Amino acid sequence: MEGIPARARAYVVCVVLGALLCLAPLPSVRVPWGAVLLLAALYAGGERIARRRFAGTFYPVLLAGAFLLPPSAAALVPLPGALFSLVEQRPFLLRRIWRAAHLVIGVWAASRVHRALDGQDAVEASDVPYALLPAGAAVLVFCLVFAVLDGGILALAEGLPPRRCRRGLFRRSLAPVGVHGLAGLMMAVLWRSPYGPVAALLVLFPMGVSWWVFAQYHRERAAHQATIRALVQAVDIKDGYTRGHSERVGQASMLIARELGMDEGRVEVLRFAGILHDVGKLGVPTRLLRKNGPLTPEERRVIELHPEYGHEITRGISFLGEARSAILHHHERIDGSGYPYGLVGSQIPECARVVAVADAFDAMTSTRSYSRARPVEVALEELQRCAGAQFDPRMVTALVRVIARDGWHPVVTAEETRPTVPPPTQVPDRPGARR
Repeated sequence: MEGIPARARAYVVCVVLGALLCLAPLPSVRVPWGAVLLLAALYAGGERIARRRFAGTFYPVLLAGAFLLPPSAAALVPLPGALFSLVEQRPFLLRRIWRAAHLVIGVWAASRVHRALDGQDAVEASDVPYALLPAGAAVLVFCLVFAVLDGGILALAEGLPPRRCRRGLFRRSLAPVGVHGLAGLMMAVLWRSPYGPVAALLVLFPMGVSWWVFAQYHRERAAHQATIRALVQAVDIKDGYTRGHSERVGQASMLIARELGMDEGRVEVLRFAGILHDVGKLGVPTRLLRKNGPLTPEERRVIELHPEYGHEITRGISFLGEARSAILHHHERIDGSGYPYGLVGSQIPECARVVAVADAFDAMTSTRSYSRARPVEVALEELQRCAGAQFDPRMVTALVRVIARDGWHPVVTAEETRPTVPPPTQVPDRPGARR
């Protein structure tokens, strides 16, 4: 457990102790060992295949166990698969123990909730409509336990904001685990039907097809990420300032988009837009990008062509979608004094207005050859002062709000180290305000 903070180690120990308490059976409860062993073997085999072939997880069998078995017996199902699971990062043993412990607690809690809502009676009677409510509540609790436990370890081990971690984990896990929960409910109902466990196994075939489809999506997404990384690395080599800047603008754009309530698809597109907003610098002479002194008017006009260069460079990358318009228009201003086309107000695409605020914020809080980094609070004040003239007030307000709540924790690249900044104790709520 070297390299892991002491508070994170203590947290893991507490979770493991909680898992051991969940495994202790009540004296009045008889453990159906046959069902436990069969489900545990199915989970161990399915989890190994899912992680190796599909880079996913295998929850239907766990949730079927939660719907079929007493809580302490259901908590035994994930143990073999978790303790012998594939782990790619060190420390291997600790990661396996952690995975086993939080799976045990999650399955135990889901089983308790399912039984408390009389879900077992509905499963025994094969009453699927009546069984949906207890199963849905069990799935919610399962996701909530994972979000709380995993969010806690991320906060303690990596210093991330606990609230944001838990909320993000819960939101991302709810849909896939809900699908797995429905498959687990079908398994449980068929298990208790006259056809028995053999019929329950048939549910796993459509799940296998869905995992294959997901694997194809995962590979396509990986190809998209590789394309973006290649473009960003090319810009980084040419302009040293952008090293880290692109990632941070992508992160800030993502925070603004989520604060505005955009769906996750658009949030991802805006992250791409933020990362690639300066890709057009590949078409600008290197001597201008690395010049230490002030630029002449002619040199400035050449650099101001980089949004159009970026738009052309990304023309054939179809998955970027509206990110290309953000690349083209992120230097436009609300009052029409920006470039390349001098668009005014709502003529500027919404995604470009988001990236413009994120870009300006990171530019002010980063050290350049001609200016020193400003404190986060000062940068936010400047953004508010310029809202309505240079920047869209909605985007500025969203960034101020999210940083006031969660702080600014920029991505730290391998080439540089930047301290994280906690949430400001007070953020001005009007343009021109002073501390």
